[in-house]
Amino acid sequence: MLMLTVADGPLPLHERIAAAVRRAIAEGAVGPGDALPTALQVADALGVHRNTVLRAYRALRDEGTIDLRAGRGAHVRRAAPRRAVLTEEVDALLRAAAREGLAGDELVALVRDRAIGARRATDARRRGRGR
Repeated sequence: MLMLTVADGPLPLHERIAAAVRRAIAEGAVGPGDALPTALQVADALGVHRNTVLRAYRALRDEGTIDLRAGRGAHVRRAAPRRAVLTEEVDALLRAAAREGLAGDELVALVRDRAIGARRATDARRRGRGR
């Protein structure tokens, strides 16, 4: 049975649970047609109320990632797009930046600078291998 690992962070708990399910789907731990643990199983494992898990499952249902039916449980409907997982991480980054007082354009500049630095480092490593 799939055991979800829910990361700590600024997101509300139900959003972190939904993110953990999306991550499990994106990583191939579960695939289309596979059953997810019941809301009660997840709630017991995480020490949270069942309604918190159901809220996460409903969000996943609403976005088309899972089927959720009373008495039948939750089943993966389709693979979670990697972009959905990345979008969640970007949203968390935006919230963290706002808590630190960093404006949106400052965050964009920071990300751009980091991306340029990472690309230069990759290019330098490639040039070093070609010698």
